[in-house]
Amino acid sequence: MLPTLFIAHGSPTLALEDNVYTQFLHSLGEHLPRPRAIVLFSAHWLAATQQVSGVARYETIHDFGGFPDALREIRYPAPGDPQLAEKIADLLGQGGIATSRDTRRGLDHGAWVVLRLLYPAADIPVVSMSVNPRLAPEEQYRIGKALGVLREEGVLLIGSGGTVHNLGMIEWDAQEVNEWALEFDGWLGDRAARWDLDALFAYEQAPHAALAVPRHGSEHFAPLFYAMGGADDSRRAALLHRSYAYGSLSHSVWQFS
Repeated sequence: MLPTLFIAHGSPTLALEDNVYTQFLHSLGEHLPRPRAIVLFSAHWLAATQQVSGVARYETIHDFGGFPDALREIRYPAPGDPQLAEKIADLLGQGGIATSRDTRRGLDHGAWVVLRLLYPAADIPVVSMSVNPRLAPEEQYRIGKALGVLREEGVLLIGSGGTVHNLGMIEWDAQEVNEWALEFDGWLGDRAARWDLDALFAYEQAPHAALAVPRHGSEHFAPLFYAMGGADDSRRAALLHRSYAYGSLSHSVWQFS
């Protein structure tokens, strides 16, 4: 059975960089059992009703500005999986979760930056999923839980976001990691390792939560709950990687299995 993953997608420039984090993601893609398909919840696709992509082949969305022109030349033409999308909608419907089918939207950078680092050949079918940061964490978790059965069918569930993601606190030339970011991620790591859902669902009470997960950026934290929910039947968490950029932007990868 495949695990579920939470992967920080960081800055779009990760797609052009060669560093400890990009090297780790390359290695992770090589060492994971090859999935037959990927279901990915992206922090950059926001919707009030759960969106399920039924696209047959994805265009690449360059949903950013102010970055090198080379980023806009990147394409990740992954195939979709409309049949899997139908099954996902059915599973969510059985759980009383309303869905809407999307047949036009491409892959945003929260999806393709991560996928390209894991699987550069773009030859694994993908079903892209929206997130709703206005939902309570319990509800985000419940959506992931409804899809946990897919793990037994060779489907890899990924939540793409960031545990510490506050663009207002970015320090482009920082050489050290801010202590508040370390403290928040430390708190998160302890609670996730113990699968302490009560504490995690109340993460706004954690040390420095307002800095790490600002209200205007909570969509980046939400994918953690979708990913954890997918492994509710086993409830084992392992931190695979953690590094930082720009003083506080976390590059963390969690595996739930």
